[in-house]
Amino acid sequence: MDFGNGKILPVNLEQEMRNSYIDYAMSVIVSRALPDVRDGLKPVHRRILYAMQEAGMTSGKPYKKSARIVGEVLGKYHPHGDSSVYDAIVRMAQDFSMRYMLADGHGNFGSVDGDPAAAMRYTEVRMSKISELMLQDIDKDTVDFVPNYDESLKEPSVLPSKYPELLVNGTSGIAVGMATNIPPHNMNEVIDGVLMLIDNPDASVEELMAVIKGPDFPTGGLIMGTAGIKDAYTTGRGSVKMRAKAHVETMSNGKPRIVVTELPYQVNKARLIEKIADLAREKQIEGITDLRDESDRNGMSIVIELRKDVNPDIMLNQLYKHTQLQETFGVIMLALVDNQPRVLTLKEVLHYYILHQEDVITRRTKYELAKAEARAHILEGLTIALDHLDAVITTIRESQTADIARTALMDGFKLSEKQAQAILDLRLQRLTGLEREKIEEEYQEVLKKIEWLKSVLADESKIMAIIKEELTQVKAKFGDERRTTITYDMSEMNEEDLIADEDVVVTISHNNYIKRMKLDTYNKQNRGGQGILGMATKEGDFVENILITTTHHTILFYTSRGRVYYLKAYQIAEASRQARGTALINLLKLEKGEKITAVLQVREYNPEKFLFMATKKGIVKKVQLSEFNTNRKLGVIALKLDDDDELIGVKQTDGQKKIVLGTRNGYAIIFDEEEVRPMGRIARGVKGIKLRAGDEVVGMDTIKRDSEILTVTAGGYGKRTRVDEYSSHHRGAMGIINLRVTEKTGEVVGLKVVREGQELMLISTNGIIIRTGIDKISVIGRDAQGVIIMKTAEDDKVASMAILTQKAE
Repeated sequence: MDFGNGKILPVNLEQEMRNSYIDYAMSVIVSRALPDVRDGLKPVHRRILYAMQEAGMTSGKPYKKSARIVGEVLGKYHPHGDSSVYDAIVRMAQDFSMRYMLADGHGNFGSVDGDPAAAMRYTEVRMSKISELMLQDIDKDTVDFVPNYDESLKEPSVLPSKYPELLVNGTSGIAVGMATNIPPHNMNEVIDGVLMLIDNPDASVEELMAVIKGPDFPTGGLIMGTAGIKDAYTTGRGSVKMRAKAHVETMSNGKPRIVVTELPYQVNKARLIEKIADLAREKQIEGITDLRDESDRNGMSIVIELRKDVNPDIMLNQLYKHTQLQETFGVIMLALVDNQPRVLTLKEVLHYYILHQEDVITRRTKYELAKAEARAHILEGLTIALDHLDAVITTIRESQTADIARTALMDGFKLSEKQAQAILDLRLQRLTGLEREKIEEEYQEVLKKIEWLKSVLADESKIMAIIKEELTQVKAKFGDERRTTITYDMSEMNEEDLIADEDVVVTISHNNYIKRMKLDTYNKQNRGGQGILGMATKEGDFVENILITTTHHTILFYTSRGRVYYLKAYQIAEASRQARGTALINLLKLEKGEKITAVLQVREYNPEKFLFMATKKGIVKKVQLSEFNTNRKLGVIALKLDDDDELIGVKQTDGQKKIVLGTRNGYAIIFDEEEVRPMGRIARGVKGIKLRAGDEVVGMDTIKRDSEILTVTAGGYGKRTRVDEYSSHHRGAMGIINLRVTEKTGEVVGLKVVREGQELMLISTNGIIIRTGIDKISVIGRDAQGVIIMKTAEDDKVASMAILTQKAE
């Protein structure tokens, strides 16, 4: 179709779109977004560095406006927007973006808070010392030059790159249908890896990883585990888990605080702090009392102050989970190999770099050889002229013009045109005896150099030795210590994995204050000791429950209303011996008027295990332990209680134990557990003991082989009695005398089954605690009143007891 102004050709739209998109995609892949495996640079970075060198903006020269180099790059080499060039320059000058900065910036080049750099008319820039290594020997025909976009100039297709830039500084880029994301590494480690591969070309990735341990980010931080690193190095793709570096401090008021000193790579500090503040404000993370940024020119410092009862390790774990204090770096080691994108392993990246250096050294050697041979050729001509000096001078003097003289010299002395011209250019002072010797010496040195250069070209091992020597020099000058620490992968750990499994004492007061203390807080005392203060209590409050457990056990809290609540022992705030503790209402969703009456520790919910319960009215019940395998904070029903009844004891059993119940007035009963069938969790139970008027159950335990029954009274009296002194009865009987209760002894406060090697801990209503060995307590008959164990003040009495073993059950 001809419309007078030209022709319109019909085309297939689908085919045209396909061809055009493929052309566009390949242009992005090859000319914009992906680095070359040889020098590790994208075209824009390569052009910036080359333009800087051409403009004389080297590290030893004064800074020049960034706009100046942006204009140079745009006008000569990079036909794109100015922001693409300036943004690249800015990143090259940021110490938190580049492991080894390629540009030396002067002015505002942005911050780790995400602040943008100042406009290019305000900032100044020049090459850094290390970036000069990227272009070293570029003038010695070491790389190919190609026409620029308008073919008016030439630009390098790749830089000589005297160190492995692709790994050292890494790169990231999104092309069409593919992306690259290579993390930065430590210069020392990468060069050691190259040297290893030169010495042992068959080295495996695992062997290379012995020296190249993993990424080394400019912002430091931690890398969790090596699995992701190994995946990335062996397959070209992997996921590296990064964490901030933080430590816990105790402030002068005793409150803990977390101080973050290093962040994961590419994390915006300001946004991170804002996220933490949002989580605290929305109660997704509880326990943060203050948050501030104390970073200055001396380093980063994000301070997170916590409540006194908050475990800082657990808080850190929550912050890792919900914020960018833990991030993932997805490694994709994609680079251009012969202008084709390829995902590379660590060994392949190093291999292609070595090949590039081998090519650079070979081309440089050929260039220097040609230059040396040309100089030797000239020196040979000069030597001939000096040997026939008079004849040469006569020939020149008799010639009418320089051309005639040149031709005469060439014909008369068999010289080349260059040699003849060099003779004509020779200054008269070179004809002195000393200068003649210098020419001869230079000629001999050039001959040696030619011989050396030829030997290098003839022997690949010498080329490799040169590569190793030059890399070793770079390492000595620019190598530094690793900033990022590679540690164990704890990212999959839950809170419990962060807590040491150690023996602790958990105490609960009558008014529901709870605290956790290390077991070694209390020194063992002899029987009859005065004890030490174990808890500061308000007037009218006293310690009612005490449990010896470990930090990893689950504690089940049984309440006066027959419900059970759950807490891990480490979730209870650790406190000093004199501290009152934390109100349970802050840890458990207790209803109004609900009170903790029994506690039990559980490690696993084995369906073959049972919980045996007893109430103060003598009701007993057996339930499979697995019935309580829930973590509902609102609690679940443990058993149905009469209005005037409450739970006094819970024990874990195997279903075949003998049970002992002890009453306040000094009676006890032993019966087989099998007499109580397993019941549902919400059942009421059956009668375990028939109580006398005014009596109630105060203790319940399971009988163990070769054990004794320890009974303690409110007046501090106690005794051990052999189990075989107690006859067994059927469930529901009235029981027999266990301890002779008198006004002096006071009523029975507890009963426990004990054995040699254990220890007893008593706690009084005034918060006094005593710890003594079981073997210090006399073994006495069943109807005796016992001996004094704890001396109590007139206004004090024993409130509760607990048995200590070397390891909690």
